[in-house]
Amino acid sequence: MLNRLLPGFLAALLFPIRALPAQSEHPSTNDIYVIDLPSALQLAGAQNLDVQIARQKLAEARANYESSLWQFFPWISPGVSYRRHDNLIQDVGGKIIDVHKESYMVGPSLSGQLDLGDAIYKNLAARQLVKASDYALEGQRQDALLAAAQGYFDLVKARSSAEVAREAVSISTNYSAQVEQAVGAGIAFKGDLLRVQVQTERNLLTLRQAQEQQRVASARLAETLHLDPAVELAPRNNDVVPLSLFKSNASIDSFIGQAIALRPELKYSRAFVQAAHRARQGAVYGPLVPSLGAQVFAGGLGGGQDNAPGAFGESEDYLLTLGWRIGPGGLFDRGRIHATDSRLQIARLGEKKLLDEIARQVVESLTRVQSLNDQIATAQRAVRAAQETLDLTQQRKQFGIGAVLETIQAEEDLTRARLDLLNAIAEQNKAQYSLSKAAGTITDGSGK
Repeated sequence: MLNRLLPGFLAALLFPIRALPAQSEHPSTNDIYVIDLPSALQLAGAQNLDVQIARQKLAEARANYESSLWQFFPWISPGVSYRRHDNLIQDVGGKIIDVHKESYMVGPSLSGQLDLGDAIYKNLAARQLVKASDYALEGQRQDALLAAAQGYFDLVKARSSAEVAREAVSISTNYSAQVEQAVGAGIAFKGDLLRVQVQTERNLLTLRQAQEQQRVASARLAETLHLDPAVELAPRNNDVVPLSLFKSNASIDSFIGQAIALRPELKYSRAFVQAAHRARQGAVYGPLVPSLGAQVFAGGLGGGQDNAPGAFGESEDYLLTLGWRIGPGGLFDRGRIHATDSRLQIARLGEKKLLDEIARQVVESLTRVQSLNDQIATAQRAVRAAQETLDLTQQRKQFGIGAVLETIQAEEDLTRARLDLLNAIAEQNKAQYSLSKAAGTITDGSGK
């Protein structure tokens, strides 16, 4: 099923393995496909539906630009016309006469009506809209890359969290067996055994929730990559390690300057402003350029009066017009000018709003990266302390009431500290890619 959904060269980015046995009452029934971060990013750029929609919008804009070029050319309309008249008609001298006649024309007619000013500015606006659509495609591709990266890190976090919960179950299960032996030997209180069993069940509950989050993260990543949601994805490497995509001492101003220069959304907005500017010029100056009209007929003309021999022979007609439109759509159309003024101002205000939004995104992402770096250091110290505490409590081999509770607490603290560290690292990696997206530098690593 997967190969039906992917081009051949992309199918190799996923590596099928047999479904791993899950330590749960609800084992997986699907094969698991291993994926890494570079593969996820490449699939997002090629497969994501929003990117494909943006590609079609770019194709539409190019087609509209091509149509605007055809407005400069006349059209040919070959055909046949037939005309019949009966009874009274007025002749060229003003007399009313009784006439029965017919005529017919056969041949091509070349016609052209060119609102030259309108055509020129529509063409210029269409050219800017093509640029805008191209930038919109790149912006959508970067959005897809960010979604894929964040989805991948969520998958890694969920998988690693399940491993931590599984290890906690193993620790509490082993300790439960030790306390049970102590109770049998009469050196431990049965209530302590129940406390340890409660903790084991809580760890099993945490494990099942982590497995649920892992499957949900897989389905969401599959949606982003436009894969079959029934395909279960697993990270190639379960180790959650912090990334370092930027220098830690880089200033906010440098990031904002980089974003203003590189963000495709801002380039799209600027091209859209130019298109609105061209449309306004078309409303103001376009009607000053005269409209041209031309018609050429070259064919045959035949017909005549009833009860008289008909005639047929060559016939040519030529017509050329030059004029200006006054009123709606032409000169003195104040409503059209005011409407294009408003659209231009809306586009300019949208660009200013986008600049503020980009600056906010940079500041927000950089702040999160710096904060999460500190949180990782704190969480690492907490894990070391919690591990040492658990080791010390297990070495005592005592089963008094206080000792059992102390061991349970130490195991809880270690599990919580490890989960906190996993969450901090995953969120820091996501924040790094958010900052990369905010600065306009996010790529899929392929160099394209």
